Amino acid sequence: MTRVTVWGENLHEQRDELVQKLYPEGMHAAIAAGISSRLGEHATVRTATLDQPEHGLTEQVLAETDVLTWWGHIGHDRVADEIVERVKQRVLQGMGLVVLHSGHFSKIFRSLMGTSCNLRWRSIGERELVWNVNPAHPIAQGIPPVFEIEAHEMYGEFFDIPQPDELVFISSFAGGEVFRSGCCFYRGAGRVFYFSPGDQDYPVYHHPVVRQVIANGVRWACRADGPLPVPYQVEQMPAGWLDHYLSASRSASSPS
Repeated sequence: MTRVTVWGENLHEQRDELVQKLYPEGMHAAIAAGISSRLGEHATVRTATLDQPEHGLTEQVLAETDVLTWWGHIGHDRVADEIVERVKQRVLQGMGLVVLHSGHFSKIFRSLMGTSCNLRWRSIGERELVWNVNPAHPIAQGIPPVFEIEAHEMYGEFFDIPQPDELVFISSFAGGEVFRSGCCFYRGAGRVFYFSPGDQDYPVYHHPVVRQVIANGVRWACRADGPLPVPYQVEQMPAGWLDHYLSASRSASSPS
């Protein structure tokens, strides 16, 4: 049984109407639901947010966590250094860490990487293709050779991180940029997986393949012994799925 804590900043959800429409229970809830739906009885999933005491990451919570997932963006500086160090020590001791999208610039990821973790970006809602460049890797289990995210924020090279210990995914964008979007690192006794899809302005955490990648990343990052569950059968995206979610964007931007 893998014990997962899904950490979310939960700030965009409180101030941005579009994000509230796309993720009415919060992005952390959508990420947690995706993990639960894929891993089922193989995992227990809890959530924690920035505004909770000790950011929801008390010593007891972390002691009971096998894998922590991390999404942050506009509140990086609000995360207490004491909590960052607490999480870092748990990773070095063997807790897994899955860092998502703009979490690349979080204090915990930069501390573990030892670099600026800077990158190029552009957000105009363009197509992203995610290429599976390491199909034998456990995180790539059940993932097609390439999958499409119809509209997303562009992340591009140069991505200032150490050379990944294992590279699983590379993304390409309509503007021609490429990005190392799925990277594995070993830090002490812990495993770290960075996966870039997941900007708050797009319904990426509803995408079934993205959900499967994150679930696979959780299982890989967990040091507990035991086989992976049978891969979830990733469904084909139905026609018009993007419009279903982005209709919320048009409604949110319409004059009241």
